[in-house]
Amino acid sequence: QVAESGGGLVQPGWSLILSCVASGRHAIAWFLQAPGQEREWVSCSSIGDGKTYYADSVKGRFTMSRDNDRNSVYLQMNSLRPEDGGVYYCAVDEWSPFCRTPIGSADFNLWGQGTQVAVSS
Repeated sequence: QVAESGGGLVQPGWSLILSCVASGRHAIAWFLQAPGQEREWVSCSSIGDGKTYYADSVKGRFTMSRDNDRNSVYLQMNSLRPEDGGVYYCAVDEWSPFCRTPIGSADFNLWGQGTQVAVSS
């Protein structure tokens, strides 16, 4: 089971942290689906080698972390922009502990229901 929380409405430049309950030694990723657009990956955590990947659009602003004791992953989002808005999904690749590159939604078989983030003044 995968479940996200933490979305909301914030102003540009503000910060927000998303949480996801997800367990297992699997690759876990965050995806964003902006209105009218396809779902795109934002970050991915490989538990197999400890690497974390970020899309260019969020590098330096977003940080993904994992707490294996709590079966949770987090997405710290700083300096938010209007284009960061949309529905954020947490996804698990049960068949691999590594993020497969290029990272795509087809590799992830477990998905949360999503949490809405809006960035507006």
